[in-house]
Amino acid sequence: MKKLINDPENVVREELSGITRAHGDLVEVHIDPHYIVRKDAPVQGKVALVSGGGSGHEPMHGGFVGMGMLDAACPGEVFTSPTPDQMEAATKAVDGGAGVVHIVKNYTGDVMNFEMAAELVRSEGSEVESVLVDDDVAVQDSLYTAGRRGVGATVLMEKIAGAAAEQRRPLKEVADLCRKVNDNARSMGMALTSCTVPGTASAAASPVCSRTERASSSRKNGLPSPRSRMRATTASVTGRATSTDSTSCRLSATESGPMAIWVTFDSVCHGA
Repeated sequence: MKKLINDPENVVREELSGITRAHGDLVEVHIDPHYIVRKDAPVQGKVALVSGGGSGHEPMHGGFVGMGMLDAACPGEVFTSPTPDQMEAATKAVDGGAGVVHIVKNYTGDVMNFEMAAELVRSEGSEVESVLVDDDVAVQDSLYTAGRRGVGATVLMEKIAGAAAEQRRPLKEVADLCRKVNDNARSMGMALTSCTVPGTASAAASPVCSRTERASSSRKNGLPSPRSRMRATTASVTGRATSTDSTSCRLSATESGPMAIWVTFDSVCHGA
């Protein structure tokens, strides 16, 4: 047991309600569009930090809203990028006149929607710097991601840049510091089991290794499906396939020496 869910359709809304009840003295939660801001936002003369992503990775990002970290967070639906209107509203809510830094993890939906939101806000005269996080070396050359994903380095970036912003450093300096963190961070995502999207069958009950549409798309393009690709690779390492639920799954192995093999089990659950 990892979580208690009343209704998969209302997971995010109920989570936001819980945050309001538990931490109403620290943050302010907005509904439709969903976003969370620090209680004293906007802080005049301070660069604001905004990030966001699909829910299901708590405490990312709402749990990191507050002094010394994020000024606002935009929670999307489970494993789904937040929408541009969420990001636009959050950015406007925390802009204290010194500009805003968007910390964007490298998933197709996150990148596209944050770009749209930044354009909308800039058109109204606000300064916005966007910084991409892409520290995950496990999927750099994957067929199923847009390059390296943004994962563990995101938290470090939010904390380090958040401290700099509290010191009232200028917008460009805070953004450049974010980029420096990203340039010096590397991570490799690993998991013992796949994730389970609320409302779907459990991993034990489902032998499906990839979303139906992705498998279908792979077949149409003459590519091996994620399922067959994973089984072939897994068989060479462990002698058996590893099943997951309806998320995209991948196993990669790279040789770093005659006796060393790094194996990475990774569930790609964002809607990118």
